[in-house]
Amino acid sequence: MKKILILFSIVILAASCASVKPAATLYYSMDEMPDLVKCLPAPPAFGSPEFAYDSLRYFWGKEQRKDPVKARIATRDAAWQLDTVFTTFNEPMGLELSAENTPEIWKMLYDGIKTIEQIRVQPKKYYHRLRPFVYFNEQTLCPWEDDELRGEGSYPSGHTIRGWACALMLAEVNPAAAEALYARGWMYGESRVIVGAHWQSDVDASRAAASIAYSKINTNKKFRKQVAKARAEYLRLTR
Repeated sequence: MKKILILFSIVILAASCASVKPAATLYYSMDEMPDLVKCLPAPPAFGSPEFAYDSLRYFWGKEQRKDPVKARIATRDAAWQLDTVFTTFNEPMGLELSAENTPEIWKMLYDGIKTIEQIRVQPKKYYHRLRPFVYFNEQTLCPWEDDELRGEGSYPSGHTIRGWACALMLAEVNPAAAEALYARGWMYGESRVIVGAHWQSDVDASRAAASIAYSKINTNKKFRKQVAKARAEYLRLTR
């Protein structure tokens, strides 16, 4: 019996270790990334014409929820797990992306996103913008996340930064699919408006933020080498 318990413990420990993912290799620290507070405009003030447009887009998003396909996509895009984010691009990429099937592409995305998404931290803390569903005292399309979202600033959108950055990276690996990848990355931002978690101006600024961060990590030689490895892997798998 004791041997069985020991064996069972070893199996559980091995499974636990296998499920632990390696820490990301950051190409730059947060302090080395551009400060969005200094290079992007502040979010629209309450009562401004820009805020009126944000409000109109919020109600546009609510209308889109009536379309079951758009609602399903927006709900899926609300997932924060990077595995889910990356596999969203399987169809436009024309390849099944996974840590096992495409390890070099996966590493490029994982380390790249972990570096890029740091750019959202400073403006979220600085502006601590009220989210639209809180402003209108309503629920999002994904109400199970509402309590967590309430305590975090709305500007910019971390999901949109991730989606647009993924599209930028994958378009380098597969230039022939660039239009489809950009379209899916754009949709990622629209999903945040449809869910009701972000204002349109949050999303608009986030696409610029992702581009700014991407231009920064492109100055890193290690990142460029990883992009080359990802590109070589893609060509090998699709010949």
